[in-house]
Amino acid sequence: MAKGFGQASISDKKSSKSSSIIAAVDCEQIQKQWAEHFEDLTDPRGSQGVLHPFISIVMIALLATIGGAKGWEDIETYGVSHEVWLSSFLALPFGIPRADTYRRLFERISPTALKQSFDSWLSSLVLDLGAQVIPIDGKTVKGSKDRNDSQSALHLVGAWASEHRLFLGQVKVEDKSNEITAIPALLELLDISGCIITIDAMGTQHEIAHRIVTLGADYVLALKANHPTLHAQVKQWFETAQASDFEGIEYSNDVRVESGHHRREKRQVTAVSIDQMSDLYKQAQWSGLQTIVRVVRTRHLWNKTTTEVMFYLSSLPPDAQQLGKAIRQHWSIENQLHWVLDVTFGEDASRIRKGNAPENIALLKRWSINLLNQETSFKRSTRQKAKRASMDVTYLLKVLNASIPLHSNPSDA
Repeated sequence: MAKGFGQASISDKKSSKSSSIIAAVDCEQIQKQWAEHFEDLTDPRGSQGVLHPFISIVMIALLATIGGAKGWEDIETYGVSHEVWLSSFLALPFGIPRADTYRRLFERISPTALKQSFDSWLSSLVLDLGAQVIPIDGKTVKGSKDRNDSQSALHLVGAWASEHRLFLGQVKVEDKSNEITAIPALLELLDISGCIITIDAMGTQHEIAHRIVTLGADYVLALKANHPTLHAQVKQWFETAQASDFEGIEYSNDVRVESGHHRREKRQVTAVSIDQMSDLYKQAQWSGLQTIVRVVRTRHLWNKTTTEVMFYLSSLPPDAQQLGKAIRQHWSIENQLHWVLDVTFGEDASRIRKGNAPENIALLKRWSINLLNQETSFKRSTRQKAKRASMDVTYLLKVLNASIPLHSNPSDA
């Protein structure tokens, strides 16, 4: 059982009526829930010279990150600002830890063990996601590169549940490797049965497609020039079919037009069964392949018009509307996760570099986004939610209490 939770004594100097009410009503439940999630997380410190309980340090770091903390000093400042409240449910025998205490600890915590705590929390939140689109994509934490130590930047491959706006897990891409080896490892960590996996061109590989199908899921994989023969063949087939207006060819078509931000975009999705096409290059090596998809995006800006043509391989039937939605949702991992990490949580600008700290803090930030996304009563951006959580203990408790099983509260999904 993880140590660190407990009713610390509150002096008259620290006590207040509001904090006592919060401690009595809410903090006991918080203590119980989070102690369960962190019970298998091992303290990497020795027994000598340890002043602050392990779980108290981890919990303050997580709560501070929910409030938008970007580094060790931010975490310490958060703790000092909320010391009275934190003392009501965390053991803080020597007060709030200093910034260096958080740094040294997170440099040494096992990322694997911290992921297990995250998985424990995620399992309690999501018992059944159901069939949905799960984009998989990589992200580089640019500020983690250290030229003095010849350390390359941390690169993570992550999975995102688009409909529930939930980060599901990540795998570190090892040095001298790439996403092709990391994606299968990530798939093994997830329960993707019945879901649709979308991956950009880097993950369009025979082995990855086979693994997705074996795990009971479907795929939509971008087809680009890294498969030059197949790409050229598919492109030529669609150009020929377009020239004859798809005469004698069964296909599904869907057209969507969206406007906003001084831009108008038209997306035309055409899905064709591979039965309608001649034998494709190494077709048998693509497990479960049923459909080839073409997407034509035409963007009308105030000063120019651009057209982009993309192709995809899919194990789904040729339903252009379903496939177009899945392709569109793939970009949610960029817009709703990666963009928020960089703009709201300052991930790319972070100078945290040593030991396991970059990977551990990256997980805390993604964990925080999950928690903030599940709180839906405050209809503001993630940035504004984080700011309010940093200043308003009552709202932070609402964020923590929002982590209930989605299947029992579908209106908040």
